[in-house]
Amino acid sequence: MQHTTKQPAILLLADGTIFHGKSIGITGKTFGEVCFNTGTTGYQEIFTDPSYFGQIMVATNAHIGNYGVNENEVESDRIMISGLVCKNFSMFHSRPDSESNLYDYFEKQNLICISDVDTRALVSYIRDYGAQNAVICTDGTSVEELKKELAGIPDMNGLELASKVSTKEPYFFGDENASYKISALDLGIKRNILRNLAKRDCYIKVFPYNATYEDMKSFNPDGFFLSNGPGDPDPLESAINVAKQIMNNNHPLFGICLGHQVIALANGVSTYKMFNGHRGINHPVKNLLTGRGEITSQNHGFAVNKEELEKHNELEITHVHLNDGTVAGMRMKSKNCFSVQYHPEASPGPHDSSYLFDQFIENIKSSKN
Repeated sequence: MQHTTKQPAILLLADGTIFHGKSIGITGKTFGEVCFNTGTTGYQEIFTDPSYFGQIMVATNAHIGNYGVNENEVESDRIMISGLVCKNFSMFHSRPDSESNLYDYFEKQNLICISDVDTRALVSYIRDYGAQNAVICTDGTSVEELKKELAGIPDMNGLELASKVSTKEPYFFGDENASYKISALDLGIKRNILRNLAKRDCYIKVFPYNATYEDMKSFNPDGFFLSNGPGDPDPLESAINVAKQIMNNNHPLFGICLGHQVIALANGVSTYKMFNGHRGINHPVKNLLTGRGEITSQNHGFAVNKEELEKHNELEITHVHLNDGTVAGMRMKSKNCFSVQYHPEASPGPHDSSYLFDQFIENIKSSKN
């Protein structure tokens, strides 16, 4: 682990705005769409969440790295963010069960990080001017050269990224003697979703993003699951087609985040890129079916068109985001299908919404009767 004097580094936004900071010691540059997460804990889960692929993460919490890293707290097998922007990066950690420090974790995977940034000013800027592409540079490349390179980075709108994070081959998770079998489409699935299903007596077969309905049906599952993931849902023609076939055959279906958006598109309801996404572990949602509020973990930059959903004959809104009124959940009236825009597996985050996994199991039980 390095303890040298921190070298100057910059974050350059696509509109030409520059934020200055210091390199933590890993030299290079990295590109992606800049976004921010308001969570005060759970940085390792955030960094390894496949939904963040292609994004530079700004941590609003002032201290990152102070409790180290632990292998049990990953949501995939590698760091998924493109880079990190933070205020204070801690080279030292003080948690008894941490396995190493965050710097060594970053160095092994060559994750570029800029610290000592005025993150409050940066987040305010992003909130005012919206999400945009950016570059972190810690190697002294000129601003003019960085601007040229940054201009060539594709916009997140219309960008298909699920193929970059999905499994290449099907795999199994859980106890093969479990009561229920689930076919899950991996668009960027988080490990804690699989843990939550396995905990509820499910044996899961996880399929690549481009698996067909026939592939998934061959497992003879009791239910189907469409996962979270990165990028724009609109280009995911294969997944949208799979969702249509699952719904046409009225199999129990549960979708989370990107999976929720895919189900909307399969029903002819459009999605759109948000000015700023929802990312954090304190987002308030109202369950319209029960009237109860939930504090939820969220991570998405796209959303389902509410006006179209309200006019749809087959769909009804079940949950709304209380900050901005966006769609947070929906269900089909005549099919065994529901989905939410947020993360009931909550890793990191509160567990107010874990009942949704129980609801999925109840739907499976009722379909078998």
